[in-house]
Amino acid sequence: MSDSGSPRAPRLLPDAVHRAIKPGTAVVRLETTHDRQGVLDGAWWPRSRNIAAELPALITALTEHLGPITRVGLDAGAWEELPTRMTIGDRVVRIDSFAVGDDTVLVTRGDQDHFSLLVVPPHAAPDAARAAMAEAVRADNVTQAGQILIDTGTGRSVLGA
Repeated sequence: MSDSGSPRAPRLLPDAVHRAIKPGTAVVRLETTHDRQGVLDGAWWPRSRNIAAELPALITALTEHLGPITRVGLDAGAWEELPTRMTIGDRVVRIDSFAVGDDTVLVTRGDQDHFSLLVVPPHAAPDAARAAMAEAVRADNVTQAGQILIDTGTGRSVLGA
């Protein structure tokens, strides 16, 4: 049965158990509800603060589930050298940097569809990182990213902190 003649609905977050997407490439978890009522839509645990090394794996993993990513907003204080754009696969992804220290990354697909991900610091202990990611993806989560990191003992994402 083919639905090639019917319009495609926008891709939503996947319906599945909470799990890392593509283990070994990017440690990402996404909220698994369609209503996206929580404060955060997911969590990301990069291996380093080198955005050129970390961002391609995140964007590649997210693109498979969300569709093309056009823009990423990052906390300037949490990363080594931030470019203004990167080519990932065959797409240019614009990078906005903010000095907000909010321990999140804002991912945009299309023109205005935003996803907010908790950024777990690379130095976090595995148990603390898993606890932070699990809290971030709870559908009823109302806790801000920074407080999740404090509550789970992972520490802040800002360089030198």
